Amino acid sequence: MLLSVIIPTYNEAPHIGRLVAELRQHAPPGTIEVLVVDAHSPDGTAEVARHAGATVLQAPTPGRAAQMNHGAHHATGNVLYFVHADVRIHPDYVATIRQAVADGYEAGCYRFRFDSAHPLLRLNSYGTRFKGIMSRGGDQTLFITRTLFQALGGFDEYYCIMEDFDIIRRIRKRARFLIVPQDVVVSARKYATNSWVRVQLANLTAFLLFFLRVSPRRIAHRYKTMLNYR
Repeated sequence: MLLSVIIPTYNEAPHIGRLVAELRQHAPPGTIEVLVVDAHSPDGTAEVARHAGATVLQAPTPGRAAQMNHGAHHATGNVLYFVHADVRIHPDYVATIRQAVADGYEAGCYRFRFDSAHPLLRLNSYGTRFKGIMSRGGDQTLFITRTLFQALGGFDEYYCIMEDFDIIRRIRKRARFLIVPQDVVVSARKYATNSWVRVQLANLTAFLLFFLRVSPRRIAHRYKTMLNYR
């Protein structure tokens, strides 16, 4: 089984080299390919990723959903693994995903913990062991068989935000979905410039609008106005 790791990026030069190196370090030879799909970052993300050993693709259309679909189109693996650039993956990821697929799970994600000792962030991390859709997210990484991904039509590019929740919701309607009982480590950088309460309110607002079928562009605008992105 070849695992195609697909990483959408925009201005991730400080993180992408470390991630690509970790992905390669923890994978047995010949078991993965790493595809970085960059949205023409001006900070040198593509060069850093290429130097670290990734195959770099320039996305014809910016946006995570479009970038991940572009990566999937060029991937050669029979299992796709979508990872955000600032995540620290679990070192056993190749064996774990292989075993999950062998056990009949066509898709799944990991639990997560933050790279921060903030006590309230532990609550967020604890919630990722549960099955509810509000406990999911792209930061948890997502593996899915190519067959299922193609049957679903990939990520819906209508979603400029919440694309990860949309595809997981569709996956669960037709396949077994595994929450891997291991953690990936996700960045708490959003909380560095916003309070815990402020981020939770923004997240809950985005979910409410998503479930009310509000336009993703309106959700994205509302979300960005609620948070400080310094």
